[in-house]
Amino acid sequence: MAKKPLLEFTDRGIYCDKGKFYIDPWKPVDYAVITHAHADHAYWGHKHYLAHHLSKEVLLYRLGEIQLQTVEYGETVMKNGVEISLYPAGHVIGSAQIRVAYQGEVWVVSGDYKTEDDGISTPFEPVKCHHFISECTFGMPVYQWKPQVQIFDEVNNWWRNNVNNGLATVIVGYSLGKAQRILQNLDLSIGKVYTHGVIENTNEALRRNGVILNPTERITQDTPKDEVRKGIIIAPPSSVGTPWMRKFQPYSFGYCSGWMAIRGAKRRRAADRGFILSDHADWDGLISAIDATGCEKVYLTHGYTASFTRYLNEIGFDAHEVHTLYGDDEALETVPTEGPDGQKVSPLGGDLEGVEATS
Repeated sequence: MAKKPLLEFTDRGIYCDKGKFYIDPWKPVDYAVITHAHADHAYWGHKHYLAHHLSKEVLLYRLGEIQLQTVEYGETVMKNGVEISLYPAGHVIGSAQIRVAYQGEVWVVSGDYKTEDDGISTPFEPVKCHHFISECTFGMPVYQWKPQVQIFDEVNNWWRNNVNNGLATVIVGYSLGKAQRILQNLDLSIGKVYTHGVIENTNEALRRNGVILNPTERITQDTPKDEVRKGIIIAPPSSVGTPWMRKFQPYSFGYCSGWMAIRGAKRRRAADRGFILSDHADWDGLISAIDATGCEKVYLTHGYTASFTRYLNEIGFDAHEVHTLYGDDEALETVPTEGPDGQKVSPLGGDLEGVEATS
C-alpha cells in the first residue's frame, strides 16, 4: 500500500492528517496555519489560527477577535508530533512559507512569494524540502520584472511632473503589501503622502505591530483638496471610478500591478500610467525558487498552472497541477482572464467564475 502523503489537497484546504491542521483553509476548520493576511488565504471562522507575528494586527483588523497564536520566523510549533515552522516568503509584511516535517519527511507550502528584496518585507528564504507547494501567478516567460528601483524612479518622476502641472496624483495598489511598498519608496521631498481609509487602516494595524512606515495622512471630508493636489494619494483598486476618486479631479491615475505587463491592461483599468510592480515572483524567480528547494516534487496551486507544470516537467522537475481556491491580491483586484498569448489564466486555480474585487 502506498504511503499516505504528509500533506493532502482537500475541499477545505491543504491538510495534514498526522498533525490535524490545515494550511490556508477556505472553509472553517479547528486549526489553521496562515501564510499571510490576504483575503484568499486568511478566512474568517476557524477555531484557532497560527501565523507570523507581523500578521497579527492585520489579521485582527480584518477578521475581528480570533484565537490567534503568532510566532517568529524559524520558531517551531509541535502539533501531534508534527513540526510546523514559518520562513520568510517576501510577499508582504508578515508573509510566510510553512515548513511541515514529520519523521524526516519535509513539505513546504510557499503561500504567495516574491524573490526580490523590496526593503520592507522580510526577504524570501529558500527552504530545503522533499515536496514544495508553490504558486505560479506569473508563470509565463513574458513576466520578467525590472528592479524596483527603476519602477520607483518612474513613479517619482511621474508624481513630480503632475505636481508641476497642477494635477493631483493618485496611485493604486492593494491595501496590504503593495500600498506599503509604494509608501516606503516614494520621494517624500516632492510632497506629503495621503491615504484612502482602507489603506490607512492597514497602515495603522501594521504600526501597532511595530512596523515603521513613512508618515501618511488619512483623507477625510475635511482634508483640503488644494493640499492633496500637492502630494500623492495612495488608494485601493476598489476606489477606481468612484465618486471618492473623482472629487480629486483633475488628476493623473497610476496603477501598480504585475498585470500591467499585459497589453491593454492599463487601458482596461482606465489608468493614465501603468507601473509593472508585483508582489509575486516573476518567471525567473519562480524557477530559481523551486530549484533552490531541492524538492523531489512540486505542486502548483494557482496562476498559469497548466502551462507552467508542463514546462517544469520538460526541464526535469516532477511537477503536478492542483486546483485550490487561492487567488492573489492582484488577480482578485484586476480580474485578468487571459494572458499575453490569449491563454486563460485562472486566479482561482481553475474557476474563473465569481471573481470579485476586494479591498
